Amino acid sequence: MWAVAAIHGDAPRLRKLHGILGQRLRPGDRLVYLGNYLGFGPDILGVVDELLAFRRELLCAPGAEAEDIVFLRGAQEEMWRKLLELQFATAPADVLEWMLGQGVDATLAAYGGSATEGWAVCRQGPLATTRWTGRLRAAMHAQPGHDELMTNLRRAAFTAKGELLFVHAGVDPHRPLTEQGDAFWWGSGYFDDMTAPYCGFRLVVSGYDRKRRPARANKSTATLDGGCGFGGTLNAACFDLSGTAADWISV
Repeated sequence: MWAVAAIHGDAPRLRKLHGILGQRLRPGDRLVYLGNYLGFGPDILGVVDELLAFRRELLCAPGAEAEDIVFLRGAQEEMWRKLLELQFATAPADVLEWMLGQGVDATLAAYGGSATEGWAVCRQGPLATTRWTGRLRAAMHAQPGHDELMTNLRRAAFTAKGELLFVHAGVDPHRPLTEQGDAFWWGSGYFDDMTAPYCGFRLVVSGYDRKRRPARANKSTATLDGGCGFGGTLNAACFDLSGTAADWISV
C-alpha cells in the first residue's frame, strides 16, 4: 500500500513525486492519497489536474482496477465543501472568517472567488450568498474531473483484512471508527500517544499534522506529513501488511 501525504497546492512537487512513484509501483500495489490537495499552495488547479492525470495513467496498466486508487477527504476539502454551502450556516461571516484563517482563501482564489466577495455576500444575506456559492460550484464544474473527484472522496481507507488503516489527520482511539466525526479532519490529542493497535489495525497512517512536525512513526501510528505547501517535502511511503515501511519517497 502506497500512501501520499498532504500536498497543499504544490503541483511541481506532486509531479516530481509521481515521476518517481510511477517507476516503483508494481502490479497489485494500491495507492491512497491522504487528503489536503487544496489550500495554501500556489497551484491548486494544477494539483487536481495532476491527480486525475496520474490516476488515468495507472488505470491504463493491465489488470488495474478503479478501487486500486483511493482519495481521502482532508481538512481543506471538507472546508471547501462547507464553504460551498455557506448560505446554510447560522453565522456565515464567522464561518468564513474561520475558514480563511485555515487556508481556504487559496482554494477560493483558484476557482475565481475572493475573500472580499465572500464578506460582501455574507452582509447581503442568504440569497446573495447562494448566488456566490453557485458561481464557485460552476467554476469547479468547468474544470474537467474536479467536481467528480471532490464528490467521491472517502473518509478513511483500510486493507481488506483490517491490517492497515489510512486517515487524513488521525483518529480518536476512544471512539469506534464509525464515530470519528471531525477527528478524521483535525486529528485528536490522543493520536500521537497511541501505543496499542486501534480497533485491531496493526498501523494507522495519517497524512497531515496540524502542528507541522516532521514525519514520524511508532509501533501503532505513522504520520507522513513533510510540510508540503509550506516549503517542506512531499512524502510517500509504501507499507506492507505487517505495517512496515518497505519504501519511501521524499521530494
